[in-house]
Amino acid sequence: MPWPVKDLIIVRREFVTLAGGPDANVRQLCRRFGISPTTAYKWLKRQATGEPAALANRSRRPRHSPNQTLPEVEQVIVALRQRHPAWGARKLQRRLQDLGCVALPAASTITGILHRQGLISPAQSQASTPFHRFERSQPNELWQIDFKGHFPLKQGRCHPLCAVDDHSRYNVLLQACAHPQEHVVQTHLINAFRRHGLPDAVLWDNGSPWGSGQGDYSTLDVWLLRLGVRVSHGRPYHPQTQGKEERFHRTLATEVLQQGGWIDCPHVQQEFDRWQPVYNTERPHQALGMATPAQRYRPSQRDYPESLPPVQYDVGIETRRVDAAGWISYQGRPWKMGRAFIGQTVGLRSHPAAERNQVIFLTQVIKELDLRQNQSMPVPKPA
Repeated sequence: MPWPVKDLIIVRREFVTLAGGPDANVRQLCRRFGISPTTAYKWLKRQATGEPAALANRSRRPRHSPNQTLPEVEQVIVALRQRHPAWGARKLQRRLQDLGCVALPAASTITGILHRQGLISPAQSQASTPFHRFERSQPNELWQIDFKGHFPLKQGRCHPLCAVDDHSRYNVLLQACAHPQEHVVQTHLINAFRRHGLPDAVLWDNGSPWGSGQGDYSTLDVWLLRLGVRVSHGRPYHPQTQGKEERFHRTLATEVLQQGGWIDCPHVQQEFDRWQPVYNTERPHQALGMATPAQRYRPSQRDYPESLPPVQYDVGIETRRVDAAGWISYQGRPWKMGRAFIGQTVGLRSHPAAERNQVIFLTQVIKELDLRQNQSMPVPKPA
């Protein structure tokens, strides 16, 4: 079967990286990448040879080996820096080690080479302030998702849609979008879910298209809850809640977007498709001990279901269907659920600690009803 890709080398690299991870399900990956097991094991076998161009067509495979002498090693360092102007000495050193270069100088020496060659600016010399990092213990426990700020093109505007795995910093989605709308997000998330499987939870912002800003659920929230994916929202006006996504945005801006001269979204996407595997499989990450995100990531074992699972509740839970205006009727009174729940079935159960009733959607409490005061109170969404 054909590889469903724009660039064969990029997708071959991603496939063999994911298939070589711990507990990788090669057959499952074959289905997601649209290739046969015969093709898959052919490229895995070639990758295992360790040849620099193992994933390229054999007729175009370059053959070279790292040089040992200091002048030639310096040339290799300079060439890699020129390809990746935003990489510092430690990233360059680690990447060259991964490529098989030996007798490399210390990171401090590489910094000196960059200064001598005029490849490092005073601003890049400033050390960043260390901070304590928090991360999930396993891949796919949480994906952080957001749009990076839009920027003008010669034709329209671009809204980069990004998603990173909290544990590994692996970029699972990078799409140049013309509009930041809910259906656009859903379309590209489906593609990411088909490729990488379902995460346990996602974290995103409170504003459009992620929410109303008033605490109401969005149709994206409801769709993910139907898929069995928990939804949490960052604290309002606290972008640091999505710190890994914000850090990815800065890297994207430095290494890609500052080039400028973009014509339209397909032009931007072409560069995204080139850079994404560099970020995931080549670029050492300081927060990962100079490993690459691909070295810590593995796909989810939860396949994306092409049909949404049914909404079901335990025995004893009363149910109501939300009408076309977003309301239900309970004990002879109307109660507003919100437009995101139109057509959905919600459950009602007694509050365990008060004389109230809880409204639940699947496993998530979405409202509390005070029947005596005739009040409907929203329950804060997880943060």
